[in-house]
Amino acid sequence: MLRLNEIKLPVNHKEEDIETEIIKRLKLKNSDLLGYKIFKRSYDARKKDNVIFVYSIDAEIINEKKVLANLKKYKNVRISPDMDYKFNIKASEKLSDRPVIVGTGPCGLFAALILAENGFRPVVIERGKAVKERSLDTFGFWKGGVLNPGSNVQFGEGGAGTFSDGKLNTQIKDPNHYGRKVLQELVNSGAPEEILYISKPHVGTFKLVRVVENLRNTIISLGGEFRFESRADDILIEDNKIKGISLNNGQNLLSEQIVFAIGHSARDTFRMLHNKGVSMEPKPFSIGFRIEHPQELINKSRLGVYSADSRIGAADYKLVHHCTSGRSVYSFCMCPGGRVVAATSEIECVVTNGMSQYLRDEQNANSAIVVGVEPKDYPDGALGGMKFQEQIEKQAYILGGSNYYAPAQLVGDFLEGKPSEAEGSVHPSYQPGVKFTDLGSALPEFAVSAIREAIPFFDKQINGFAMKDAVLTGVETRTSSPVRIVRGQNFQSVNVKGLYPGGEGAGYAGGIISAAVDGIKIAEAVAIDIMKKGNKD
Repeated sequence: MLRLNEIKLPVNHKEEDIETEIIKRLKLKNSDLLGYKIFKRSYDARKKDNVIFVYSIDAEIINEKKVLANLKKYKNVRISPDMDYKFNIKASEKLSDRPVIVGTGPCGLFAALILAENGFRPVVIERGKAVKERSLDTFGFWKGGVLNPGSNVQFGEGGAGTFSDGKLNTQIKDPNHYGRKVLQELVNSGAPEEILYISKPHVGTFKLVRVVENLRNTIISLGGEFRFESRADDILIEDNKIKGISLNNGQNLLSEQIVFAIGHSARDTFRMLHNKGVSMEPKPFSIGFRIEHPQELINKSRLGVYSADSRIGAADYKLVHHCTSGRSVYSFCMCPGGRVVAATSEIECVVTNGMSQYLRDEQNANSAIVVGVEPKDYPDGALGGMKFQEQIEKQAYILGGSNYYAPAQLVGDFLEGKPSEAEGSVHPSYQPGVKFTDLGSALPEFAVSAIREAIPFFDKQINGFAMKDAVLTGVETRTSSPVRIVRGQNFQSVNVKGLYPGGEGAGYAGGIISAAVDGIKIAEAVAIDIMKKGNKD
C-alpha cells in the first residue's frame, strides 16, 4: 500500500474525486487503481470562505513496484507503515497466579484485553456498577439530585470518559501504533468505523455504553473475570512486594501482579496507598469553570459560510492565554453540541464536566476554561492537591444552594464582578439545575482574576466568546489527577514490587486513548514479569 498525504478537496467533493486525485498524483491509468482506504480526514478552516477537506489515503495499485522505484519524484507519497499490533507472549498452561486489575476505565479495560488475548485470564475488579446499571444511577442523579457515591460519572464500568464527549484524539508519541490498536478494538466493539480516520474522533456517551459492554464480553470470552461493586480497601505487602488486595466485602484476592488503574477521583484509594507507604508525589492540574455559548455562535465564528454544513458538523475550538501574572488559562475538554454535567462522586460536593452525544446536535457548546495549578499552590504533601480540590468542590456545593445545584453566573456579570440573578438568552444545560450567584468566591483569587483576563482575549479569536449572556458554571476541578504514583521503567511502583500504577489516576495519561495505551504497555510488562517468574520456578 502507498500512503498519499495532503490530498485537498472542496467540502462539496464527491467520492470519485478522491480516486481522480490518486490517479493524477501517481500518474496512473484508471485500471491501475485497485482500491483505497481513507487513513485520515480533517478540514482546514483557516479561510472561512474556502473550507477544504484534507485527506491521507492508503492506495493499492497494480504497478506499485514501479512507483516505489521512483518514490522520491512523487510529492507527499510514501510506503504505508505496518500499524498492526504485535505482542505474542502467551501464558503458560500451568499459569496459577492470575493478574488483578483494579478499575475498568480505558487503562484497566485495555490492560485486561491484552492480558486476556494472551491467555493470562485477568481478574478485573470495579468499585462501581456495570455500565448499564451505572448509567441509571448517573442519569437518576442528574434528574433527581440523589447521589450514589459508588456509582456515578466517576465510578463504574468504563471510567469517567464514558460520560463525556468520548474524545479519541491524543498528542502522545506512539511509534508502536498502540493507539491504532485501541481504535480498532473500539470499532470491533461497536464504535463507528469513522473513528479510524477522522482527525478528531469521538463516540458519544450512548454509543460508549454499548462499546464498553462489548469490550467486557470480549475479555470474558477470552478467560477474564469481572467483579463489580468490589472496592480495593487495602493492599497486602510482604518484603516490599505486593501479595494481594483486601476487598470491601472482607475477601482477600491474592496476586503478585496488580494493576491500579483507579482513575483521578478515587480519593479514598489514594489515601490508602499513601498510608501503606506507596511512593506518591503531588502533580500539576487545573481548575476553573464550564462556559456555555450557543453552538450556532461557535459555528459562525469558526466556519463562516459553512457554519450550517452537515458535512463538517459542529465546530470546536482550542484556546490559550498567557496572563500577565504568569499563569496560563486554556480551554479544556471542549464539547460541541453538548451539555454541562454533574460529575461529583462525593457527598456535599459540586463538580462539573462536559458531555456530547455522537451527533453533537444539542443547542449549546461548552468547554472548561481552566487555570494551571502547581504543587506550590497547595503545600500539604503528596495529597495536598486532592485536599485543595475538595475544598473548592465543597464551596461550590454551598454556593449552589447545598442541593447539588451548581453555582452559575453570566459572563458579562462575571467580568464586571457583580452577581447574576437569572439566565439570559443562553439556557444553562447543567442538571439537576443551577443557582445564579457570584462565582468570584468559587475559586482562589489568582484563578478568578486569570479567567477574567483571558475571556476578552478569547473573544478576539472567537467573535462573541465574551457575550454577556454566555453562562459560566462552577466548578471544574477534575481535569487530571492531583497525584502521581511513582513508577519505574518497568511500570511497577518504585517501592512496592508487583504494583503497577497506570492511566490517568496514577498520573500517566490525559484522556481515553492515552490511558488505554498506558494500559496496553502495562499489560505487556505484566505478561513479561509473569513469564519470567514462571521460568524461574
